[in-house]
Amino acid sequence: MTIAPSPVELRPRPSSDRLAGWVAKALVQRASDGRVVLVEDRSGRPLTPASGPGRPDPAGTWTRRGLGPGGDLGPVEVHVHDPAAYRLVLAQGSVGLGRSYVAGLWDTPDLVGLLRLATRHLPRPGGLVDRLGASVSALRGTGARTAHDREQDRAYVQSHYDLSDDLFSLFLDSTLSYSCAYFERPDMSLTEASVTKMDRICTKLALEPGDELLEIGTGWGSFAIHAASRYGARVTTTTISDNQFHTARRRVAEAGVADMVTVLDKDYRDLKGSWDKLVSVEMIEAVGWRQHDTFFRTCSDLLRPHGVMALQAIVIDDRLYRRARRKDDFVKAMIYPGSTIPSVRSIRRSVSAVTDLETIDVEDIGAHYATTLTRWRLRFLENRSAIAALGYDEAFLRLWDLYLAYCQAGFLERRISDVQMVLAKPGASPSPPPGDGP
Repeated sequence: MTIAPSPVELRPRPSSDRLAGWVAKALVQRASDGRVVLVEDRSGRPLTPASGPGRPDPAGTWTRRGLGPGGDLGPVEVHVHDPAAYRLVLAQGSVGLGRSYVAGLWDTPDLVGLLRLATRHLPRPGGLVDRLGASVSALRGTGARTAHDREQDRAYVQSHYDLSDDLFSLFLDSTLSYSCAYFERPDMSLTEASVTKMDRICTKLALEPGDELLEIGTGWGSFAIHAASRYGARVTTTTISDNQFHTARRRVAEAGVADMVTVLDKDYRDLKGSWDKLVSVEMIEAVGWRQHDTFFRTCSDLLRPHGVMALQAIVIDDRLYRRARRKDDFVKAMIYPGSTIPSVRSIRRSVSAVTDLETIDVEDIGAHYATTLTRWRLRFLENRSAIAALGYDEAFLRLWDLYLAYCQAGFLERRISDVQMVLAKPGASPSPPPGDGP
């Protein structure tokens, strides 16, 4: 898999690159809480150990410049190999950042630190950039172009989750949980924290033997297996990923719960029947904001009058939600097409508008996601050679390293977070116990 900027984007444009470089440096210079050490290659040659920053360079092809007054982050070194990087980042934002990094136009020994600094200086909610963007979107009708019919949603999901089970197994824990874990203790293993997360959801659902549970978004079957084997639930779980469907069925059989777990290859909108409990873990991000009402109405209709739903979702501040809906970022453009991160308020709006569900508990677990991502990225880097041996090229390895670091920085800076919500039908009794927070 190779994702790189198009040739047009990387065509030399000396005047534009110089201007973009000047603007970028001026912006970094104004940063109030971090320091960047910019190391530029004036030769056009790739950075090599013999001629890199900090080493003798008789030709004088490398220049170093400290930018920013300093703060709690930094100094972060950025090695710019090609000035086209400045133009791409200024013109395309985080998408340009991703494209230029994947193409090898720049490097840094502290990717997370740099991205944390960048996150701190994104346009503020409700500021001039937001107001102008909203006006342009209204005039152009942007935000309406992403299709979310059944066929397109399946293509979106498969473009990410069907890359390779072997790939995901090299950085996820042994349960193959691809969602925020819960670290009750700092020394917990990633597997222990994933199991703890699943236990907390089951407890919030008041899951009991014989309960009929529907899961929307199977993953690789870890939650379905856990709910059946540990809590005695009879689980129906559905996915639109081909790889995950086949892998989940195999893992369910290997776990000895095939008589208690049914794995379906169905879109949630095509499900028929009714269940006591419903769970969906970090699947709503793939639904698309225009389908939120449809999603929650469907969930409510699939629950019995006493039913309870647990939702785990990556969320964004509601003041940033409108921008997130209309604008492509690095993740939407290069990692997970069609995705949109909701806000807690947008979820509540849909739930109250189209269902009889009541929100009875919300727990923010975002701090645990920063730890989860730190563990994932460490495993990804440790297994870089093994991932390359699967056939993934250098561009892919850089892309996914940036993806994991980008998300880690977002959670560390609380630009995004993660919540567990419990929604109950009017007849639900007794109410499931609330979470006690991270």
